[in-house]
Amino acid sequence: MLADLHCHSLKSDGQLTPSDLVDRAAEKGVTMLALTDHDTLNGIDEARQQAIKHQMEIISGIEFSSVWNGVGIHIVGLGFDESHPVMQAAVKRQEECRYERAVTIAQKLEKQGIEGIWEKAVEIANGAQIGRPHFAQALIEMEKVSNMAQAFKKYLGAGKAGDVKTLWPEMSEVVGWIRDSGGVAVIAHPDKYKMTVTKLKLLFKAFKDAGGNSIEVTTGGMDASFSKRMAQLCEEFDFMGSQGSDFHGPRPWSELGKFVPMAKTVKPVWSHWQ
Repeated sequence: MLADLHCHSLKSDGQLTPSDLVDRAAEKGVTMLALTDHDTLNGIDEARQQAIKHQMEIISGIEFSSVWNGVGIHIVGLGFDESHPVMQAAVKRQEECRYERAVTIAQKLEKQGIEGIWEKAVEIANGAQIGRPHFAQALIEMEKVSNMAQAFKKYLGAGKAGDVKTLWPEMSEVVGWIRDSGGVAVIAHPDKYKMTVTKLKLLFKAFKDAGGNSIEVTTGGMDASFSKRMAQLCEEFDFMGSQGSDFHGPRPWSELGKFVPMAKTVKPVWSHWQ
């Protein structure tokens, strides 16, 4: 079995439709998949229907944005009841936060003299949540910049006009949403937070105290030595381990099913629902 429990479609900030993503995952040998789009469940039904022809198991998934001690932390939810009222209310709240942020970004860019940026971003998003990548692509198509890097450097990166902060919920609240909906809460890509081991332990303790019980031990691009350390911390905190590519699109460093193998000493998160 090859499980990839962290990936994204164009329903959030990925490049493939849920159906195309499932087809690609099957080509890469994935047999269990969780589509974890940011703060939305809109792609799961399509992914589940497409997975039938591949005999692939689809696990309900989502990646929520949250904060802990002022630091942005992403929490993946797995194996929850998608129709649960708590989950439905949580998704609605997060989607509203993302929409309000997008509107503010557009207003700020309009003040920079980029007229029509909202309409172009909406067109590019094509029904998906509107985020900074869509604004970046809009800036390229409007010939304001020549590439993504330039879009962020000039308009969307830290300290620029399009750098709009969102008041995300506390991590403990997000963990509660997932648990109340019957799922497992997982700290996503712990290597991305650039924390010392001491601070990671503080994060993990707060996460456990909130009811969290799993961390991503291996993700796309994670160093083998860091993955080994996460396996050790799983044992220390009595966490289950999860894994996933964090796939957004065809890139050499983040392919579906591609990551350092999870240590055999770690109890896999899928044992929770199997």
